[in-house]
Amino acid sequence: MKTADLYIRVSTDEQADKGYSQRDQEERLRKYCDINCIAINKVIFEDHSAKTFNRPEWIKLLADIKRYKGKRSLILFTKWDRFSRNTGDAYGMIAILRKYGVEPQAVEQPLDLSVPENKMMLAFYLAAPEVENDRRALNTFNGMRRAKKEGRWMSTAPLGYRNFITADGKKYIAPHEPQAGLMKWVFKEIVKNNYGADQIRKMANQKGLRCPRMNFWRLIRNPVYCGKITIPQHKDEDLAIVDGQHEALITETLFYDVQDVLEGRKRKKALKEVSLDHLPLRGLIHCPQCHRMLTGSKSKGKYKHYYYYHCISECGTRFNALDANDLFLRQLKEVTVKPAATELLKLVITKVYKSRTQNDLTDKKAILVDIESLNAKVSKARELLLSSDIDPSDYRAIKADCEDKIRRLEAKMARVSAQPLVRMGIEKLVNKVLKELSKLDELYINANVADKRRIICCLYPNKLQFDGEIYRTPKSNTVVDLILLINSKLDENKKGKDVLFEPLSLIVARRGIEHSS
Repeated sequence: MKTADLYIRVSTDEQADKGYSQRDQEERLRKYCDINCIAINKVIFEDHSAKTFNRPEWIKLLADIKRYKGKRSLILFTKWDRFSRNTGDAYGMIAILRKYGVEPQAVEQPLDLSVPENKMMLAFYLAAPEVENDRRALNTFNGMRRAKKEGRWMSTAPLGYRNFITADGKKYIAPHEPQAGLMKWVFKEIVKNNYGADQIRKMANQKGLRCPRMNFWRLIRNPVYCGKITIPQHKDEDLAIVDGQHEALITETLFYDVQDVLEGRKRKKALKEVSLDHLPLRGLIHCPQCHRMLTGSKSKGKYKHYYYYHCISECGTRFNALDANDLFLRQLKEVTVKPAATELLKLVITKVYKSRTQNDLTDKKAILVDIESLNAKVSKARELLLSSDIDPSDYRAIKADCEDKIRRLEAKMARVSAQPLVRMGIEKLVNKVLKELSKLDELYINANVADKRRIICCLYPNKLQFDGEIYRTPKSNTVVDLILLINSKLDENKKGKDVLFEPLSLIVARRGIEHSS
C-alpha cells in the first residue's frame, strides 16, 4: 500500500485574494487518498510563498524524508503551483525527491513523469504560475515607480514620519512627533559641524530617537526630509529627484549643507563629547612639542584624584588640569564685553553685517552664471552623444553630476534670497548676543561640560595652543578679535591716553588669547 504526505500550502495574499483555503485542499486530498487506497502519513500545512523552497515546513518535511528514506512513496498536493512557482527550482527539487524514492504529484493535474512527453505538460504547469508571479511583480514595480514620479512615498515611512492611507486608498506619509522634532535637531546639529555624526546619533538616542548606526547614515542622506523623493536608475531612465507630496521637515538648503559636511566639503575634525567635568579642554589643545591634540585623564592620589592634560606621544607634555582651566578662565574674561564697549560693538557689528548682505545681488548673479554654465555643459554633452563622440553611459554620468550641482546651487540661491529678511531683526539679535557676551565668564562657569566645549569652539574654531603659561590660537572668531581690541583701547583710556576708534580694524588685540604665528 502506498504511503503519502499531504502538502497543503497557501500564502496570506492568495488566501485573501483568491479564496484558497487550507481546509478545502485537505478535504480534496483526503478524498483522493480514500478513492485510491493511499495511506496518509502526515499532513503538512504551509503559509509561505512558493517562489523558493526556503519554507519552514517544507524544510522539516525534506529532513524527515531523508531520515526515513524508503518509508513513504508520495507527496500529494492539489496543483503544481502549490508545489512551486519557480520552474528551475521545481525540477531540482523533483530530482532530489526521486533520489529518496518519493514521487511528487498534483491530484488535480496528474502526470506520469516516467513518460517523457509529460515533462512538457509539467513545464507548462510550473511556468504558468511563475509567469503570473513575474507579471504581478512587474505591475507592482511599475505602479510604485509611477507613484514615486508623482511624489508619493511608497514604502515604510522613514524615522520622523508615519504611514497613512487616504479614503480612496492612496498611501502617504506625514510628520510624527517626537521623532520628527528629533530628526530636525539632528540635521541642525550636523550642519554646526561641532560633533561627529555618530556622536550626534548617540545624543539623539539619549533624547529618545532610538536609531541604529547604519540606518542613521541612510536617513541623513535621504532627501525625503527636505520634501524630495529619489527615483533610482532603471534601464534607460536616469536617477532622478522629484518634489514629494509630503511635508518637509527641513529646508533643501539645510539638507545640502549637511551633505557637504558629511562629504568633507565643510568638515572639520569633530569634537568628542567629554564625560569628565574637570577636563573641558580635552581634545581642544595642541601639544606644544609634537602638535598632537592633548587628551586628559585623572590620577588617584593619596586623598583625592588629580586631573591632567597630557600628550599620548613620547614627548611627555603634561599640564595640571586645574591650573590650565583657571588660566583659561582668566584669559576668557578678557573676551567678556565691558559695558562701555556695548554700543560701539553694536554699531560695528551691525554695519559690517549690512555691508556684507549688500553683496547678495552679486552672489545671485554668480550662482546664475554657474547654473547657466552647467546647463551649457549638459547641452554640449548631448551634442557629443548625438554625434557619437561619447558613450551614453558617459553622457548619463555628466548629466547626473551637473544636475546634482544645479540642485545645490538652486538651494544656495534660495538661502541667499532669504538672507535680507534676517536684516530686519539684526539689531535685536545683536542685543541678545552682546547681553550674553557681557557675562560670558559666568556662562562658562555655570555651563555643563558639553556647553563649555561649544563656547570654546565658537570662540576659537582652530583649537588652542598652550605652553603652560598662555593660550594662543591660529585663528579666533572675528567678533572675539574686535572685543579684545575695543577692551584694550578702553584700558588705555583709563591710563589717561586718548582713545582713537576711527582706525579701528579687526586686528589682533594685545591682550587675551594671543594669535600664534
